[in-house]
Amino acid sequence: MEELLKLLKDGHARTLEMLADQLGTDTKDVLRQIEYLEHAGLLRSVLCDQVSCNGCTGCSTTSGTKACKSCLPEGGFKNMGQMWEVVS
Repeated sequence: MEELLKLLKDGHARTLEMLADQLGTDTKDVLRQIEYLEHAGLLRSVLCDQVSCNGCTGCSTTSGTKACKSCLPEGGFKNMGQMWEVVS
């Protein structure tokens, strides 16, 4: 999990497949690690910025996140995928 955190801290965007390849594992394992780190409070989803949505009920911050219209930038996140940030 330390390697995953290190990759997520460097600021480069990666797909789950890229993360899995760089970590020498599969996407299911990467998702499991991400879910654990989210529950531990070390990662958080950044699909919804939670500033503009003011805690709306249309968003979810677990794996498979979707965002309501008020949380998306104009034009949406076309083909962007899920993103996380390391909590300091």
